[in-house]
Amino acid sequence: MFKNISKEIYQLIIIGGGPAGLSGSIYASRYNIEHIIITQDIGGLVFGSHKIENFPSYSEITGTELVKKMENQTKKLGGQFFIDKVDYINHHDDIFEVSTLSGKKFLAETILVACGTEKNKLDLPNEKRLTGKGISYCFTCDANFFKGKIVGIVGGGDSAVQAAIHLSGIAQHVFLIHRRNKLTANPSWQKILFQKPNVTLVLNNEVAKIIGQKYLEKIKLKNKFNNSNELPLDGLFIEIGSRPSQQLVQELKVKTNKQGYIKIKSSGKTSRDGVWAAGDITTGSNNFRQILTACAEGAIAINSIYKFLRSKNIKK
Repeated sequence: MFKNISKEIYQLIIIGGGPAGLSGSIYASRYNIEHIIITQDIGGLVFGSHKIENFPSYSEITGTELVKKMENQTKKLGGQFFIDKVDYINHHDDIFEVSTLSGKKFLAETILVACGTEKNKLDLPNEKRLTGKGISYCFTCDANFFKGKIVGIVGGGDSAVQAAIHLSGIAQHVFLIHRRNKLTANPSWQKILFQKPNVTLVLNNEVAKIIGQKYLEKIKLKNKFNNSNELPLDGLFIEIGSRPSQQLVQELKVKTNKQGYIKIKSSGKTSRDGVWAAGDITTGSNNFRQILTACAEGAIAINSIYKFLRSKNIKK
């Protein structure tokens, strides 16, 4: 029935290496649940956070630093990582078969979906072609490439404002482009932003066109700004939120809300037996998607999985 299986049956496979998945692994290790984490990267979107000021025990810490601390703790307790993307999931006789793009296959009694969300895109012509050539979705990764340059940032939430603050200390000038008439970011971030003299707000506007041959050269705006629809830029950072991974959700056939987020019970259990979910991909924690709530959901889900596995073994 199963071919090319890389290991025996795990009690649990955690899909995703962000805060929910790492927290889940930490608690799984403490419950002695045999498990493995399958993830494309460790840290998820947190890795790109410039500064975190609302995580208990740290008045201030970068996303990179926090992720490294969580990763080290996970490994110290025995958590194993397999770095790859999940390709598809099959289900046979109460056992899940998780296949990755590299062709590896893993078996497990239970699944914890903690793969977070994917960055939203503008879905404009030239966007994909110029990604890495002026277009970026990670300001902490790519900001230093634009030292002394002119850059634009699309968005008005926390991530966009944090990007503008960070880039204001690197780029010559920063244009923050937002479709509404005011920003939606946390007031504390906005207060810092408004103190940056080289940041210009471009409100009530949107990117209509991305222009460039080998590299980004300029953008065309939907509405005029300074008497022109065109804005010359060396870089454009797109920070307009994220969405749940639809491919994995559809394969698992779990119930979701209209936006595609997985519906979970207070225990983290989904509508499908053997499958739990935690973190940004869920409707949990009153839709308050924070590092802290992701960690909590990961821990709660593992507690529920532990009870499920224990009950299953008792019945045997």
